[in-house]
Amino acid sequence: MTRVLVVDDSQFMRTVIGNALSEADYDVETATNGTEAIEAATTYDPDVVTMDVEMPELGGIDAVERIMATNPALILMLSVHTEDGAEATLDALERGAVDFLHKPDGSDSRTVADLSNEVVEKVDELADANSSSIALARAAASVHATRTTTSDVTDRAVAGGETGPEPAVGSGGPGGTRTRQGGSGSDVGIDLEIDETADHAGARPAAEFDLGDIELESEDAIAPTVVIGASTGGPKIVEELFERLPIGLDATVLVVQHMPAEFTDRFAKRLDARSEYDVREATDGESVVPGEAVVAPGDSHLAVDDDDGGRLRVRLDDSDRIHGVRPAIDVTMETAAEQVDGPLCGVVLTGMGRDGAAGIEAISAAGGHTIAQDEATSPVFGIPCQAIETGCVDVVAPATGLVEAIVDAFDTDGETDD
Repeated sequence: MTRVLVVDDSQFMRTVIGNALSEADYDVETATNGTEAIEAATTYDPDVVTMDVEMPELGGIDAVERIMATNPALILMLSVHTEDGAEATLDALERGAVDFLHKPDGSDSRTVADLSNEVVEKVDELADANSSSIALARAAASVHATRTTTSDVTDRAVAGGETGPEPAVGSGGPGGTRTRQGGSGSDVGIDLEIDETADHAGARPAAEFDLGDIELESEDAIAPTVVIGASTGGPKIVEELFERLPIGLDATVLVVQHMPAEFTDRFAKRLDARSEYDVREATDGESVVPGEAVVAPGDSHLAVDDDDGGRLRVRLDDSDRIHGVRPAIDVTMETAAEQVDGPLCGVVLTGMGRDGAAGIEAISAAGGHTIAQDEATSPVFGIPCQAIETGCVDVVAPATGLVEAIVDAFDTDGETDD
């Protein structure tokens, strides 16, 4: 039986959430603060933890870091609907939590009963998700602790757990080699050392090389466009990707992270602070140029309307949810495939569901390059797995190999190593 640890300083919240989970046939333990949570995690070794953010003695953020370093689990944060709550939740996600839910605060019609139902649904999803890679979160917590004492963040490593059976991986999908208008785009001009130990049959492994010396070959090179899509467990992976994405690639980057509207602006600011790229939340009708990145606002689809010589014009769309989400990765990837004239790369990261699979197919059909995060380093392997199963993923890469795979995509001019 799946064991869930419910952590909250409110006896009422512990009782309501705990009873709902017990009625759903989960084995439930409780703790009243972060200190008790750490002890309970050691004693009971829970599969899933629901963690309040603000608690006396030791808060949820520090408790997440300690639990992920000693007894890793899938942690779901419960946060208040405020700006400070959003920042604290993003901190918790960085330290190893995989998802979050808002506590009702009277600003809408949601009740504690609604929250309880949402917690049960989310725990159901997390319990069904691939958790063999829990060492990923343990390494993330360790890395965060290291980063607080050193300014060197470029050599960080994320450890993967044991992998399950590998899915069949396409090596370019139907039609084989593809080349988009504009050729290789950024022609980085570097030597690649290929990792021959990659386990994914049929997929090119991510290359290993120094990202510091990447430069566009000429001023006439067409700048590439990168579309990144992620859901559960994604914020931490996206932040790490942006920390290492070289400005010399001169890419235009579009990010779709499944996240409520109150979080995406804060998320964009965090990316901006950690990246050489100019990152902001997207606005309707704006232009995005090489060296810039925009994040799809929560509750709005992000579509590409036009490509004027590498200057992308984007549009926000509040039409129906797709796959139950808005923004949807598919919308951004499919419109990019239709509108972008230059080199294009689609990247799908950890998350639940199948959003992004159709987008990967569209980018592949348009001659773009496609990358999926591997199972071992995906806290939740749903989105990458669904994309891989389309047969249109060119490269499957671990979290630490995503930047190298992106750069390699524009260096190879669509060629494979086969």
